[in-house]
Amino acid sequence: MNQEIKKRLVNQVNIYRSLLILVVICIFASLLSESFLSVSNLFNVFKQVTVAGIIACGMTFVILTGGIDLSVGSILGLSGVVASGVLASTGNTALAVVTAMAIGIACGAVNGFFISQCGIPPFIATLGMMTLLRGCVLIYTKGSPIPVKVDSYKFIGKGSVLGVPVPVIILILLFLLAHYVLTQTSFGRSIYAFGGNREVARLSGISVKRTEWMAYVMNGFLSGIAAVVLTARLSSAQSTSGQGIEMDAIAAVILGGTSLSGGTGFVLPTVIGAMIMGIIDNILTLMNVNPHATNIVKGAVVLIAVLVDKKVKDLSAKAG
Repeated sequence: MNQEIKKRLVNQVNIYRSLLILVVICIFASLLSESFLSVSNLFNVFKQVTVAGIIACGMTFVILTGGIDLSVGSILGLSGVVASGVLASTGNTALAVVTAMAIGIACGAVNGFFISQCGIPPFIATLGMMTLLRGCVLIYTKGSPIPVKVDSYKFIGKGSVLGVPVPVIILILLFLLAHYVLTQTSFGRSIYAFGGNREVARLSGISVKRTEWMAYVMNGFLSGIAAVVLTARLSSAQSTSGQGIEMDAIAAVILGGTSLSGGTGFVLPTVIGAMIMGIIDNILTLMNVNPHATNIVKGAVVLIAVLVDKKVKDLSAKAG
């Protein structure tokens, strides 16, 4: 079978599989809690998944290369507290937003350098950065929250346009942009080629080191945007912001059908994966389940998602 046709079929299957899982979870959620289908609760779910969804969008680029990034939560945390500090000092919303994105890009570039240029495995490199950056956050904040008082900045996280929350609009626009980059640009095609077979990609003339580096830069950039949305929504930057969000993002990407081994996947179903994780969190909250038990459920979802990913890959290998 032609590889392009096969990839399109796989992407369509991933979309339908993700939608089916989402529908089934929504049905169970509505049966478990009458409040789930209320308009206010559904809007709350949409707003809550935006941050993890933006992070998952960037994580899709990284996982498509066969990599992983455990530092996204710490990048979000550092970007958020520094941007909030700049906002508190200057009152300039644009400068604060640019600062958050610049820090995200810089952190992603450092990750990409260690991984693509130095050959350090992504898990180790980003694990080290996760700890390093979280330490920077704690030093910068001294463990205290930084309040956000500028209305124009808070509008990013709390405002709405024609009744649609601004964070949701940002999420949709970013996913559409990511879809365009991955499907219509040479960089996007390089990402798929790199994830499919690094050596073949190199022999075909693709700059594999640059491609891998750019994937982490893109991930850092989107983590910076997520930091702006989160701090604007909470009206403060916390030293603990972003802790654990990497697991939600990874789970969302896998539930969206992107293979952990790289080269196979589609960015649009990732937002469905983010919705699935958000609904699981929401329904457990509505049922007054112990917050610590939520982590148990999320961990189980990640394990099941990875198992399904492996089985699908094995079946595809046999069919090929």
